[in-house]
Amino acid sequence: MNKPIYVLNGPNLNRLGKREPEIYGHTTLAQIEALCRRTAGPRSIEFRQTNSETQMIDWIHDATDNASGIVINPAAYSFTSIAILDALKMFPGPIIELHISNIHRREEIYHRSLVSRTATAVIAGLGARGYAAAVQAVIELVEGDTDVPPAP
Repeated sequence: MNKPIYVLNGPNLNRLGKREPEIYGHTTLAQIEALCRRTAGPRSIEFRQTNSETQMIDWIHDATDNASGIVINPAAYSFTSIAILDALKMFPGPIIELHISNIHRREEIYHRSLVSRTATAVIAGLGARGYAAAVQAVIELVEGDTDVPPAP
């Protein structure tokens, strides 16, 4: 795998460790980045966070041209952004949608992710550990080590 894995993080995730620790835990985004890099081993990771929908779309476009797979925690954009959904539809490789909390155990507004419509798989509720699972899943999908079908 020569192309990097993009790990894209949406709004307010820069506040992890301080933001609602009863929901999101005490792990910081910097610690999650280190976890992703350890999990990826020698594989390249592009780890990014933005509070801007426009920036997220630009990064997805960049990933479409340069990445082998995407791990995306779109945060609140999961439930509101058709533009992010449309950008992800252009990506030819595996997409793992990730949520730190179990969105299905939360308020109803969090139950319907638009991003799930294009994701190869969804991981929710594993806390920061979900990032390691997502990076490992992308590696396996890209290398053909699993029978999970690619996104349509």
